[in-house]
Formats: sequence, structure tokens, C-alpha cells
Amino acid sequence: MAKRTPLLSSIAAAAVLLAAVAGGALNGGLGETAQASTNGTLAATAGCGKAPTLSSGTRTISSGGQNRSYILRIPDGYDRNRPYRLIFGFHWLNGSANNVASAGYYGLLPLSNNSTIFVAPQGIDNGWANTNGRDLTLFDDISRQVENDLCVDSSQRFALGWSYGGAMSYAVACARPTVVRAVTVISGANLSGCNGGTQPVAYFGIHGIYDSVLNISAGRSLRDTFVRNNGCTAQSPREPSRGSLTHITTTYSGCREGYPVQWAAFDGDHTPSPVDGSSSPNDSRTWTSGEIWRFFSQFASTTPPPTTTPPPTTAPPTTAPPTTPPPTTPPPTTPPPTGEPGACTATYRTVNTWPGGYQAEVTVANNGATTLNGWTVRLTLASGQAISSLWNGVNTGTSGSVSVRNAAYNGTLGANASTTFGFTATGNGATAPSGVSCTSP
Repeated sequence: MAKRTPLLSSIAAAAVLLAAVAGGALNGGLGETAQASTNGTLAATAGCGKAPTLSSGTRTISSGGQNRSYILRIPDGYDRNRPYRLIFGFHWLNGSANNVASAGYYGLLPLSNNSTIFVAPQGIDNGWANTNGRDLTLFDDISRQVENDLCVDSSQRFALGWSYGGAMSYAVACARPTVVRAVTVISGANLSGCNGGTQPVAYFGIHGIYDSVLNISAGRSLRDTFVRNNGCTAQSPREPSRGSLTHITTTYSGCREGYPVQWAAFDGDHTPSPVDGSSSPNDSRTWTSGEIWRFFSQFASTTPPPTTTPPPTTAPPTTAPPTTPPPTTPPPTTPPPTGEPGACTATYRTVNTWPGGYQAEVTVANNGATTLNGWTVRLTLASGQAISSLWNGVNTGTSGSVSVRNAAYNGTLGANASTTFGFTATGNGATAPSGVSCTSP
């Protein structure tokens, strides 16, 4: 990922922006007509089935009477009959669409495994003032152009950004709640306005506890908008202490089904790429991309998965129910064993690789006839490899010999059942770990 620049000018301009917001200068609105233009009811968009005319690269578009631009990234092996996830990545103040694209769309591109269409719009004056709703109009116009040409799952639209880009993502959540499924705001504030802001949208906020540009109180305020909208139980999430070099992610309870709110506070300043255990931000080692990807990818599509074979043309045969009830046996007087020796197996695979890093997945399976209550996977990473983020498990160690035990929600595996955990790591992913094994409990 490319380094985000330039931060010093961002700091100075952010102070000006905050003053403008206090005076109400940035609360531009947008009419209902533009919103309705992207609010379809079908999961598959008009571009599905069409031979595409758009290609990856910089595109120009007329929006609001101005020539605007964006960078489009279409998945390798694009299938015009497959609805894809669509993610907008908004750049930071004095950043650019090219910065976002070259940084892998905040690190999500290498995690997407060609499942996602990415868009990086370019802001006027390298920012998102959204004067009179002009940047929301750009969002609408780009969405329309992309979805009329490419196959997009309209239940899988997302937006994210850092700093000013986070502010723009928040504005999209406020004004387009029926368009976007979820947003992530990294170190954001209300700089681009909030036209609406009363309907639920799945929301993930990330902020440094001593942010010197946009104070964490601004991020908490944005978060609390959707805590209310999503019907979550109000709380004060735990946040790390200064000097701990850690982050704490909290998932709110009580939220309306399908509209979670997540909050991650980290011991750091104004950065999109904090690293646990270090005071130096690093794009390739940050935990943010893995957590954002998990947050976005948890939402199931409303489109049924494609089938590789046609449905049967005749109804399946039916059999009459038995005329006598099946025999019954009394319940055992002692509880059954919780597992069998050797029943737990672990299978490793590399999901994706990129220069300096990779993503991997481990499938944990119960091949026995009795339930496993808890599992632990052990593996030895190759020299130069180090885990940067891990999900669906709890790891001990990040390099060399590593053990991963089950999370609280996936430790019980019935007979022939399986679960997975995944991780991103630095280093060369071409070498698989050695000694991959699984034990229970």
C-alpha cells in the first residue's frame, strides 16, 4: 500500500474545515430525485448480462455541470452474469483517487479475491466539501454509470474513507441509507454534512484516542448517530490507555437485526494505518483493513448463489411415511464423550497474495462421530512471515510457532461439521506453514 500524504497540510486544512462546519457552511443537501435514481429494489443491476464497455482505469464523468473523474477497478476474470460487491473509497484531504487506488483501496483490494468492484472518486480541490450536495450527486452519477454497465449486487454497496474521506462516507450514510449497506469511517468528523441522518445503516467507526487533527469526540459523535438510528443499546465502549499501543473493538448490543454498529479505538494519532505494538503506522501491517473487510463481508447477498447445474426438470421421487413408528431407545445414563482422539483436523490454504503480504484460511473440521467442544490449531510460519490480523480465532504468537484456539462462538463442532479462521500476514505467501495440526479440547 502506498503511503498517505501529505499529513501536515491535512492538519492545517482540517482546522479550517472544522471552523467552517461550526458555521454551518458544509451542510449542503440533495433532493429526493437524485437519491431515488440509485435506489433499486432488485439485487441485480441493469448491467448484469451485458458485455461491459467500461474498463479498469481513470474515468471521466459529467456530474452537476462539471467534469469529474474516478478510478475504476474491475475484478480479474469479470463475469457479466455475476453480481459483484461495490465499494467506494474516498480519499483524504489533499489526497487523491490515485492515492486510494495505489494503496489497494485502504487495503481491501488484496482481501477481496476478485469479488468486488472498487471505485475511487476524485474530490474537487482534493477534498469533499460537498457544497450544495455536489459530491453526493457525484456518488449517484458514478453509481448509475457503473451499475448500468457492470453487474452489481445492489444489496452490497459500501463506502469508506479516512479523515475527509471518512466525513464523506458519513455523509453518504446519512443521505443514502437505502443505497449503501454499510460504511466505515476512519478518523472522521462531520465535515461533508449529514443530509438526513435518521435511518439505519450498518456502521463501523475507527479513531485514535489522541487524534490531534480530528478529536476522537468527533468520531464518537458520528458513531452515536447510528447507535441511535440502528436501535443499539447506548454504552461507553472501552478504549485503550495512552501508551498501550493496542486497539479495542466493540460490537454494540441490542442493534436492529442486520444493522450492527462497531467501534474501534486505538492508541494513536491521526492515521488510517495504526499497528498494534508500534507507534509507527504501517500500511502493510495495520489491523484496520482486516477488520473492515470482515465487517463488510459479513452481510449476505439477497441474490441466490449461482448454480453450476440446471435445476431438475422433474420433481424428486417421494416415499410414503412408515406405517409403524421408529423404535425408541432410552436416553444414555452417562453423557457421551466430547470428542475422539484424532477427530480434529486442520487444512491450510493461501487465499490471496500481494507484494510483501498474503491472506490465508484454515479449515477446522470434526471428522469424528461425537461433538468437539473447543479446538486449537498449531502451525509454524516460514521465516519472514508474521501475522498482522486474524479473525474467527484467538492466536498466541504472530511468527514462528503459532497457536490459534477457537473464538467464543465457533468452538463447538458437531460430527462432520467444520469452521474456518483466517489471517493476513506480511512476508512471502508462497511458502505454506509447516506442522499444521489440530487438537481438542
